[in-house]
Amino acid sequence: MTDIINTETLVSGLCFGEGPRWHNGRLYFSDMHGNTVYAADTSGELETIVRLEDDEPSGLGWLPDGRMLIVSMRNRKLLVLDGNELSEFADLSGIATYHCNDMVTDLKGRSYVGNFGYDLHNDAEFQKAALMLVHPDGKTELAADDLAFPNGTVITPDGKTLIVGESFGARLTAFEIQSDGSLVNRRQWAKMEGAVPDGICLDEAGGIWVASPVSNEVLRIIEGGEVTDRVKIENQAYACMLGGQDGKTLFIMTSRSSHPAQCKTEKSAAVEFVTVKHAGAGLP
Repeated sequence: MTDIINTETLVSGLCFGEGPRWHNGRLYFSDMHGNTVYAADTSGELETIVRLEDDEPSGLGWLPDGRMLIVSMRNRKLLVLDGNELSEFADLSGIATYHCNDMVTDLKGRSYVGNFGYDLHNDAEFQKAALMLVHPDGKTELAADDLAFPNGTVITPDGKTLIVGESFGARLTAFEIQSDGSLVNRRQWAKMEGAVPDGICLDEAGGIWVASPVSNEVLRIIEGGEVTDRVKIENQAYACMLGGQDGKTLFIMTSRSSHPAQCKTEKSAAVEFVTVKHAGAGLP
């Protein structure tokens, strides 16, 4: 196993970075508690893509026609950005039982969106949650239920398998994707010990990089549960994405805390990065 100790910092002074996506040569991400979606080039220069005046953004994706999709957390909606115009694409409130969070959008424009399931930051009683499927026309349906905080989600390069991190189940769970987008044949892809899967990304060798805030690391895991690599972080790691010119730059969203009030006060969140062996693959 390879342990990587030193990362470099691309962007600092954020409230809370989430949903990193490598798209058209730049890293897009949500500053969740800063209510803003940004894009950063490889020098760290930021462009504001859009600001949500009344909500917090999380997962990001793109429709086949190039329009950007943004998860609106507290309002439990999926938004679409067309040029400079932001509008509702789908209402998720009929299925989501609390704040919506990460998602993955496939090449056909179908989005799979998770949600908290309960009031995490106010110590409510834990409740399992659903993964939602939003079709390209905005129609929403239940994709999978009974998930322990569905979070980061990936789709394999062949488009046939979806893998989701169940943060409070300490596991990665896989489904087969049917032609209509429905999910079947649920199975455990990997069980994780001493880690909490938050944001995840897939590489060309079939490994999954997993951001684990509780253990201050990003770890690469292969099917069955073997950990092949670890990147240790000073602060907590909440999400990750492979990108860069050759696809081998691992971007890591870090922060001292995820609590909204603390994040807005401290602004300790950053985008860190390190070079790894295998390039990114699949989606997002």
